[in-house]
Amino acid sequence: MIFGVSGLNGAGKSEVVSYLEARSFYALSLSDVIREVLRDRGIEETRERMIETGNAIRGELGPGGLALKLADRLLPDRNYVIDSIRHPEEVAVLRSHTSRFQLIWVTAEDAVRLERIRARGRSGDPETLDELRRLEARELANEDPSAQQLLAVRDLADFTIANDGSLEDLHAKIQSLLERSYFFERPSWDEYFMSIARVVGSRSNCVKRKVAAVITKDRRIISTGYNGTPRGVPNCNEGGCPRCNAFAEGGTRLDECLCSHGEENAITQAAYHGVTVRGGTLYSTFSPCLTCTKMIINAGIAEVVYNADYPLGNVALDLLREAGVKLRQVALGNA
Repeated sequence: MIFGVSGLNGAGKSEVVSYLEARSFYALSLSDVIREVLRDRGIEETRERMIETGNAIRGELGPGGLALKLADRLLPDRNYVIDSIRHPEEVAVLRSHTSRFQLIWVTAEDAVRLERIRARGRSGDPETLDELRRLEARELANEDPSAQQLLAVRDLADFTIANDGSLEDLHAKIQSLLERSYFFERPSWDEYFMSIARVVGSRSNCVKRKVAAVITKDRRIISTGYNGTPRGVPNCNEGGCPRCNAFAEGGTRLDECLCSHGEENAITQAAYHGVTVRGGTLYSTFSPCLTCTKMIINAGIAEVVYNADYPLGNVALDLLREAGVKLRQVALGNA
């Protein structure tokens, strides 16, 4: 889950963040991006300077600039709570970055908020309701598209939590929200194994194309392989393969290529370690070539799942079908 938290000053946003953080959510704040800029410039942090610097960053990078700087820090295996969302474009950026994002708007009566603000005793905080409303006026709406637009953010909220009561009441509302809003985005087995094959391919030393294969049985990986020169031979990217290093035209000088293909290496690695691949499923980032196809058939592999089409691969695919090997193409992003 990724929750964004927004609301007016003193509404209780920090308490929402603290509650979620205590429940294994990683806490981030768009304000931290601003603080990093002030710190790098050696400027003392004040509320006015935070607002001015945030508006300047939005002016430079666009209204969603703060969220853009933060979005790359979000990892897929963690829950996050993100504080200090103050512009609708920041919401748009976070929603476009991940479907897991949901926005919480925290609200409280003005008199309650003022009481909390005065209890904090921070320098520069308002002392009266009129002063509070005057200071907040430019945060609520602004003709400057780069300035804070809190009312527009409020209108985008997925959940609203009224925080006029006790701390226990607020915690109960957050807990209720948690229990009815969590969901999982799990990849299918095909997506899972194909994604792993892509990671395996990152180890390839071929200078022309990175290809990899993963062999599975009973949804368990039993072998992996990526394309490159044989064991003990200089890597392709170190000059080990004359054809690849000459960037030969596709389909030419194949008799000079010293690289083994990903499927070939996955099968031979299994044999090297005494692991049978018979009846297994081979996941490959590209459809197999004719040579690899013959190895797949003779090794007893029952199914081939591939992402992208390999050039000159039609004969190989026809042969797999003829031999009774199940064949599927699975689309994965940026194939």
